[in-house]
Amino acid sequence: MNRPPSFFARLSLALGSLFKIVGNPEFAGQVLALRRGEHAAPAEPVTLRESAPEAAMQLLGLLQRDARFIDFIEEDIRAAGDADIGAAARIVHEGCRKVVHEYFSIEPVREEDEGQPITLPEGYDAAAVRVTGNVVGNAPFSGTLCHRGWRVSETRLPKLVGEHDPAILAPAEVEL
Repeated sequence: MNRPPSFFARLSLALGSLFKIVGNPEFAGQVLALRRGEHAAPAEPVTLRESAPEAAMQLLGLLQRDARFIDFIEEDIRAAGDADIGAAARIVHEGCRKVVHEYFSIEPVREEDEGQPITLPEGYDAAAVRVTGNVVGNAPFSGTLCHRGWRVSETRLPKLVGEHDPAILAPAEVEL
């Protein structure tokens, strides 16, 4: 059985709900229906799906091979000078860019130039566009495009040999 929330948890919930009710008419209607004892139809359950860990590990392996990405990330750079970090970052950037361009086709989510005013219609793709700032009510929303976003239009990862272990991002090296 769940324990009732503490006084401060209830106070925080009340204040947060107040601002959401004032700023979101649909939410206010749902709260009103709940207070009247009307229960909304249960929401459809969200289906979670597993991502393919092999592809993620393969990408990390390619970034390590061509950009020494893991070496760079795992390096403690707190004592390094800015010039050394900049030189290393330049090498890592060049290799990462090579991998991304070789194995992926990437295009902007929005075609407009950044800084341009845009209007998001009702039903816009909320997975492709994140609305920030003073978001009140429902679409249409008018604002300024801060970032065009990116989407992958094609993936060309190499095929894996059956016995290849994708968890080995880079084999250990032993010089004889």
